[in-house]
Amino acid sequence: MKIIAGTREFQIQEPTVVTIGKFDGRHKGHQKLLREMLDFREKKGYKTAVFTFDMAPFGVVSGRGQKVITTNQERRNNMEKMGIDYMVEYPFDQKAAHMPPEEFVEKILAGQMGARAVVAGTDCGFGYQRRGDAALLKKLAPRYGYEAVIIRKEQEGHRDISSTYIREELEAGNVEKANGLLGEPYAVHGMVVHGNHIGAPLLGFPTANILPPPEKYLPRFGVYVSRVSVDGKYFGGVSNIGRKPTITGENPVGVETFILDLEEGANLYGRNIEVQLLNFERPEQKFSGLEELKAQIERDKEYASQYFKNHPEWMVSQT
Repeated sequence: MKIIAGTREFQIQEPTVVTIGKFDGRHKGHQKLLREMLDFREKKGYKTAVFTFDMAPFGVVSGRGQKVITTNQERRNNMEKMGIDYMVEYPFDQKAAHMPPEEFVEKILAGQMGARAVVAGTDCGFGYQRRGDAALLKKLAPRYGYEAVIIRKEQEGHRDISSTYIREELEAGNVEKANGLLGEPYAVHGMVVHGNHIGAPLLGFPTANILPPPEKYLPRFGVYVSRVSVDGKYFGGVSNIGRKPTITGENPVGVETFILDLEEGANLYGRNIEVQLLNFERPEQKFSGLEELKAQIERDKEYASQYFKNHPEWMVSQT
């Protein structure tokens, strides 16, 4: 996949089928759009191209930061897994925010993106104040030489699947429901860093700590059954998301995971891992001391082991 980022000056030289959006989470609705693009590539030979912004537009327009389910790097990984040919991360600022919708279609979609087809959802919005919509895409198609394909939203329980819907479920700790909306487990990626160094020496439980970037949306603080990907292999895990209130001092928000069945002595420091959340066990809580915490971790491990006995499908190796 070719990534075009950090510039407004680019030109895709071959005909494309394009879709536009934030693609925060790559949920089932997003996957529907992407599959439609892949069908176009197979039938007509167009290259697939995703147009998105390098940051959430709401954050720029409002002046407030916005947490995302999928960071830019995670979004890139998702698109590459789907087999997308081009991904444009267009710089978003006040100039981009004020671009008239037709100018966006003429200069960017039909011009720089080389669109011969545009796939979009019924609720798509583009240009100044999102005044461009699906109806305008269809209206402008003959003028700018592309085919407009408008896709109905995917729904779950009579509600449109959206990033907002997924955030609500994650906030409530309903990670299994969120995973159903995503069509895959909610994941946190990161490099394993040094933590408080109490896991192995004091608790007898070596753990892997990752500190997500500040823009990463995290679910309800607590303990989760997780699946951890290390060098392409899956391991079961128990993950705590939060600030580790039992541990003295100011602890940054992080994801600390005890990995089941990892080889004794394995050193993960400095290595990138992926932690997929599967089941919410309990809220984060403060214990009276390390002995009480250690006893609870033993119960958490047993809970996770039983979960994987009941759900062996989660331990199928990656391909």
